[in-house]
Amino acid sequence: MTINAPSEAAAPAVTVAAHLQAALPQDGSRSELVASVIPSLLECVADISRALRGAQHVSRVGTANTFGDDQLNVDVVAEGLVRAALARCPSVWTASSEEDPVERAVRPPAEQSSELAEQYTVAFDPLDGSSIIAPNWTVGTILGIWDGKSALGQAPATKQVAAVLGVYGPRTTAIVALRVKGTKPSCFEVGLTGESSWELVRPSVLLPAGRMDVAMAAASATKVKYFSPANLRAASEDENYRGLVEHYIRQRYTLRYSGGLVPDVVHALSKGNGVYLSPVAPGSKAKLRRLYELCPLALIVECAGGRALDASTAWDTLHVPVMNCNETAGLVCGTDVEVELAIKTLLIGRVGFKVDVPPKVVADGSPLEVLLSRQQG
Repeated sequence: MTINAPSEAAAPAVTVAAHLQAALPQDGSRSELVASVIPSLLECVADISRALRGAQHVSRVGTANTFGDDQLNVDVVAEGLVRAALARCPSVWTASSEEDPVERAVRPPAEQSSELAEQYTVAFDPLDGSSIIAPNWTVGTILGIWDGKSALGQAPATKQVAAVLGVYGPRTTAIVALRVKGTKPSCFEVGLTGESSWELVRPSVLLPAGRMDVAMAAASATKVKYFSPANLRAASEDENYRGLVEHYIRQRYTLRYSGGLVPDVVHALSKGNGVYLSPVAPGSKAKLRRLYELCPLALIVECAGGRALDASTAWDTLHVPVMNCNETAGLVCGTDVEVELAIKTLLIGRVGFKVDVPPKVVADGSPLEVLLSRQQG
């Protein structure tokens, strides 16, 4: 794989490899992550992109994954390409995926080196958005990189050290997030040029963080605001969700929803504002997998300065350990301000706070009910 220098429009003028190296500790403690794991995953994204360009006949293969989803031929191809890439990384010990949700060794024990100080496991969704690939809409790959040989029972906020979102649209791009002890969290975007060369597109992907002052609020009022309402059928039985959507309509928000988790969240990251919603209801259960979709995506959003919360509890997505590969949950993610508004509306009357008490989700991941009981006590 070749990683090119960026075009003149990109700044600073560094290669992807140099940018990656600068974002991680300089003591060599993450040398495998820099030189092997992330480059191999970017190469894998390029491989999947090429495979999709040649896949003119998308069809079911007659099997279903553990979650009951029908598998497509492109799902199987993408799964194989990711696993082949991981097998080339000596520091990756195990992997699991939405298509095969069991943590398995990526190579035979005899081929595994125990001399490396770095040990990683990767949890991934090889092709997110399979339901919209037949009409040739944008789809993606979601990859989460964790310290150790297992992601289960670990603290997602500290043990998941990197995530990659591959985006297959008119262009092939990838969003990379890094959060390693001893360095500042970072999020950047790269773009595929040619068959396997990557160019640094945006050295820093950022969402506005924190509450806005009066001047910022006035400036924000003139900007287009975006919302992406997934699992909209839940609004038929959830008055709060229905009311939230009606609020967006009354306030002249712009709808941006494709049905694909990756492109819809990346849209907000690209525009610098927006909120993605996937609430749950008794008749519309949670479908997003915590290990394969929510945790990697939450790391991306947090490293960009946004928030990602469980739509039912208001806990930070990365606050609660994943105990088994089959866990699902709802999601609200985006900018601080929009996430707070959405959570306040969705959970009114359900977690014991009054309408006139503005919710504030705090950095330690406390749910709204705990925080507000502190405030009111």
